[in-house]
Amino acid sequence: MASPTKRSCIETLKRARLIELASAFDVEVSSRAKHEELVDALVSARSVKLDDVLLTLSRDELKALCDAHGLDRSGRAKAPIVARILGGESDSSPPPGDAKAPARNGTKRKSKNATAMADDTKNADGNGGVLGFENELWSMADQLWTNSALQPAEYSTPILALIFLKYADHRFAQVEAELAAKQRRRRTTSKDDYLARGVLFVPEEARFQRLLEMPEGTDLGKAVNDAMKAIEAENPELKDVLPKTFAKFERTTLASLLKIFGNIPPESSGDVFGRIYEYFLGKLAPRTLQKGGEYFTPESIVKLLVEIVEPFHGRILDPACGSGGMFIQSARFVEEHKKNPAEEISIHGIEKIGQTLRLAKMSLAVHGLSGDIREANTYYEDPHNCVGKFDFVMANPPFNQSAVDKDRIKDDKRRFPFGMPSHDNANYLWIQLFYSALSDQGRAGFVMANSSVDARGSESELRQALLKTGSVDVIVGLGTNLFYTVTLPVTLWFLDKRKAATARKDEVLLIDARDVYTQVTRAHREFTPAQVEFLANIVRLKRGENAEDLHGGLASTREHFPNARYLDVPGLCRAVSLDEIAENDWSLNPGRYVGIAANNADEIDFTAYFGDLNVQFQSLSKEAHRLEGRIHDAAAQILDGRRST
Repeated sequence: MASPTKRSCIETLKRARLIELASAFDVEVSSRAKHEELVDALVSARSVKLDDVLLTLSRDELKALCDAHGLDRSGRAKAPIVARILGGESDSSPPPGDAKAPARNGTKRKSKNATAMADDTKNADGNGGVLGFENELWSMADQLWTNSALQPAEYSTPILALIFLKYADHRFAQVEAELAAKQRRRRTTSKDDYLARGVLFVPEEARFQRLLEMPEGTDLGKAVNDAMKAIEAENPELKDVLPKTFAKFERTTLASLLKIFGNIPPESSGDVFGRIYEYFLGKLAPRTLQKGGEYFTPESIVKLLVEIVEPFHGRILDPACGSGGMFIQSARFVEEHKKNPAEEISIHGIEKIGQTLRLAKMSLAVHGLSGDIREANTYYEDPHNCVGKFDFVMANPPFNQSAVDKDRIKDDKRRFPFGMPSHDNANYLWIQLFYSALSDQGRAGFVMANSSVDARGSESELRQALLKTGSVDVIVGLGTNLFYTVTLPVTLWFLDKRKAATARKDEVLLIDARDVYTQVTRAHREFTPAQVEFLANIVRLKRGENAEDLHGGLASTREHFPNARYLDVPGLCRAVSLDEIAENDWSLNPGRYVGIAANNADEIDFTAYFGDLNVQFQSLSKEAHRLEGRIHDAAAQILDGRRST
């Protein structure tokens, strides 16, 4: 029988599943499209890779594919089945010699650029930790829910809630033992004793061991639902946060999951639970297929934002906070610099989707943090009275959003001080929201669509106004495939209001980091901690700060900057004056200014380079067709209106 192909695999799926995939991979199809039309659209879309599709399927769907292609369908874990369908190839390690992206001239850069930073990710989580206990937990849990009929969106939040419940019980038990040791003949301990120690109060019906010991025949789904309700009742800050959908799980599956998380050693620290929660969140993110990473920003990108913003002390805002990753990494940054996050930073967030807000609140709790996260639409609502209030703003907002009602906000000169963009794109509304929320000494770091640095028309005028404030500090251009379901490259922006009073006021540091990455799978890349630190050290040196070496990034920093002082590095970084930026139509595209690194004939990889360009071309062509359709519709409406008069 013929080997599986993208078409032969996709055409075996049901129509409803094909529509889900089209939506997840942003492939435009009609809701009335026939099965064969959906297959054709998905197969022809360059953004739809077979290995990405297979990762979204349930184990039963994968086994059906094996049957259709005459392949061995045995095994409980999904990874071997996926590898079997792909012809025995594994996505667990990068292709040989593909540790970095090619340079813009079709050659790879010399080793003293990104190649020196490429790390072997085998047996590592890609973010500095060896895949140990959390990976074992994931492997066991993954085998369970792939046997169920639940879709990823149905089991992802409940799974995270079980980790949260285990953590809450763990901390409660620790404090319970401490209080018992001190009690002796004193009064009986109360709920207030636990709350005074910053611990959630866990009533008896929510204790993890009680759930583990439920006898056969007990309605376990109802018991776990009741446990979640009981914790919410005792801890008002968790009201309506925890899921109560455990009745959907088969009893055997739910009991096994409780046993798996019950295996977390009792001596584990809070950081262990935090790592497990983050690890599961990261693994579940691509399965739930949130377009553009709307609720989950890859951890290595969040780390880079935090390392450059340096939120040592003050009020932090994320007005599109998703699952709260910016807050978690900010707290970790403070801890790495020997401070207590609870004493140093104050957390404030806004999230418009209720379920995502609940993920963020659970995430804070699992990491031992508290914060004020409000459900609101940031365009129209300002629940934190943000203007001029925050020391740090970090965010990954939704890109290129249209249909924002600008008539509702056009008169709000405090939050949108530079005015409204003339065309239907919200990127520069977000940028103004971040800028206006900063205090006079505030810093911001955020993810933005690549088009934001080169946009013409009214957006160019808005960018010019922002640049003239002297607050644009750093622009970092990133490569492709750093997000789970979006292949396009993105840009990181950094603002610093204190910069306007320094000698750096009239210049911007531009970093081209497209060649700095580690290949995790054929479809996904990320930064290692050393790569994050290396890029952040470039900024530190430019600011006159010392380079850091907490994660192994100093070696590469010294290689590029041997005198421990900033200097322009062709193909990597350059400090550019506002005069030169003005001469280039106020473009902030790093590739336009930093030049090209010295070539190395032995490192030519034209195929990989051309492949990256083709991915970008396909994505841009798709966007052009979308805009063409909108222009056509607008023109038709105008003509129809004139005819009617």
